[in-house]
Amino acid sequence: MKKLIQTTVLIVLLLALAPYQISAKDGKKTENKTESAEAKVMIDRLLVIKEMDKTELTRTEKKALKSEVKGLNSGLASINNGVYLTTGGIIIIILLLILIL
Repeated sequence: MKKLIQTTVLIVLLLALAPYQISAKDGKKTENKTESAEAKVMIDRLLVIKEMDKTELTRTEKKALKSEVKGLNSGLASINNGVYLTTGGIIIIILLLILIL
């Protein structure tokens, strides 16, 4: 029982501290200078949509813009190659690790 508690505490600490270790780079924030051309085009389009006057648009046009923004955001997320874990996903991983160990 004592080993199980120690293992669980160790896993929780490792999972809690891992993102800080991964993102730490010399204590300075650096910008991604190698942005792809696709990402720049998507960001420019998002800025154009943000600056639009949406009060005169019809309901269908607003829906189309909203779906376009969602698509652009998901496209940018896939370009960044980020790994995102939800709270539920982390809990499931912890439970699986407890069951395996």
